[in-house]
Amino acid sequence: MCGIVGYVGSQEAYPILIKGLKRLEYRGYDSAGVAIVDEDDINLIKCKGKVADLESKANGQNLKGTLGIGHTRWATHGPPNDVNSHPHYSQSKNLAIIHNGIIENYDSLKKELVNQGYRFESETDTEVLINFIEMVKDAEDLKLEDAVRVALNQVVGAYAIAIVERGNTDKIVLAKKGSPLVVGIGDDEFFIASDATPFVEYTKNAVYLEDEEMAVIERGKKLEIKSITDNKSIDPYIHKLQMHLEEIEKGGYDHFMLKEIFEQPRSIRDTLRGRLLPDEGIISMSGVKEYGAKFENASRILFVACGTSWHAGLVAEYMFEEFARIPVEVEYASEFRYRNPIITEDDVVIAISQSGETADTLAAIELAKKKGATIFGICNVVGSSIARASHAGAYTHAGPEIGVASTKAFTAQVAVLALIALEIGRRKGALTESRFRSLISELDQIPKKVEQMLESEDTTVSIAEMYKDVSNFLYLGRGYNFPVALEGALKLKEISYIHAEGYPAAEMKHGPIALIDENMPVVVIATKNGQYEKVVSNIQEIKARNGKIIAVVNEGDETIREMADHVIEIPDSDEAFTPLITTIPLQLLSYHIAVMRGCNVDQPRNLAKSVTVE
Repeated sequence: MCGIVGYVGSQEAYPILIKGLKRLEYRGYDSAGVAIVDEDDINLIKCKGKVADLESKANGQNLKGTLGIGHTRWATHGPPNDVNSHPHYSQSKNLAIIHNGIIENYDSLKKELVNQGYRFESETDTEVLINFIEMVKDAEDLKLEDAVRVALNQVVGAYAIAIVERGNTDKIVLAKKGSPLVVGIGDDEFFIASDATPFVEYTKNAVYLEDEEMAVIERGKKLEIKSITDNKSIDPYIHKLQMHLEEIEKGGYDHFMLKEIFEQPRSIRDTLRGRLLPDEGIISMSGVKEYGAKFENASRILFVACGTSWHAGLVAEYMFEEFARIPVEVEYASEFRYRNPIITEDDVVIAISQSGETADTLAAIELAKKKGATIFGICNVVGSSIARASHAGAYTHAGPEIGVASTKAFTAQVAVLALIALEIGRRKGALTESRFRSLISELDQIPKKVEQMLESEDTTVSIAEMYKDVSNFLYLGRGYNFPVALEGALKLKEISYIHAEGYPAAEMKHGPIALIDENMPVVVIATKNGQYEKVVSNIQEIKARNGKIIAVVNEGDETIREMADHVIEIPDSDEAFTPLITTIPLQLLSYHIAVMRGCNVDQPRNLAKSVTVE
């Protein structure tokens, strides 16, 4: 969950590192630090706080040099403070390390090191790791890369690490297991990062390290990759990045989150482009075509995901069961991986992750693969771990999502899942040709309807102004829009720190109704084609208890308008596609409430964008 950057080349390293850390700050912002290697020393500076605090502290310091590493932290071992910040020196200060991940056997390693006379300044597992590497290096008189390999074969846990050595201004040693690490290859220069955003303006050539691989990047030499387990050389596979610099800038918006909300007409359209061909009456997806028989004959489809991606899976459950008539289960990857689930070769597991690096989801699909299931990955990052671990899959083409609270990734995931469900339904004959054509024509219109919803932002601003100071929110929905209620509540709690819960509307009477009074705003998603009359009854029950009703309804709905305190209208759509529309005002409502409360919208407290550790 931390952010790693590094550089070796002909340019000054410090400005490149700082710019890279700012782009990776969505991964962690408890603390930050850099280490620059010159001819005599490793000049290290770090502090609690954000990258801007690091910049202030670095003012006037000697940070000249063309090789360096940088880090922005999301705390695991030890609270955020100056001492626990990365990079960490070894005890001799001959080595320095940055680390993303968790070393699970750090306690036993630390005891061994203490017995050898090592002393520790921080509470981190990372300082244990660098001292263990130094102990191995000194005891066996090894080169740095050999010491790293020997040490890591005795380490249990997840890591992406970069290590530099005092006096060596040409070389950085890298290693990866479970946490992402990518190398950018430029003209006589190398970049390293947790993802490609820090170096996209310098090079489009990227190599993604696989688990249990290590690499040496050295000035004037080619990238060298070896297996950690057996030291065998591995030929690097160079990916051509499709990302553009403007995609990772704010583009005039106050926050990345707002920019990404307003990018959704384009991101949904990009996800559908080339796949949804309504004029020809077809859906064209190579991964689905290649594994079409597996989908058609599947005894069950399992969705594994976390957070917002899990909500996308819940929407897909309705779609796959309605359109393809295949039994579906939606699992939290974090729970699934620790059960002893019943999985067969007839199961298809669809793994959903924005980053493609979510640790629990990766572990879940590896478990399913061992049991013979077919893995279909859906993620937003080309070359990510889930993309490489899946048998087949589909990218969402949402573009980089920097805001920690996911918005456009959710709608892009739902869009691509709709395509898959429709195509499998057509292939199985569960959908008639006329119904199939009608649905793909409707899906093709969704980006325009999302644009229409974004034009109603002023309505959400006025509602936000009224409820920005409340302590609790309740979100209700039925059918396809029950997952939207969950997602709306998650967005609000993530960025505004208001307690919020999502429920199926019918479940309100089974407990949550006890909370409703004049101080409780209730967001009700009440579209006409989703058990509308039942939802109307739920609204009446809320109104009878003086609850404040914020209703999301179809255009022209007069019945609920008479009962609700506030109404947000959406354009008509097939029920299956309403989540792509109804989620938009809920995102805007959360955003504006958070801004009005003075919260850091893009970097909410305690959260990081990519959860690469348990």
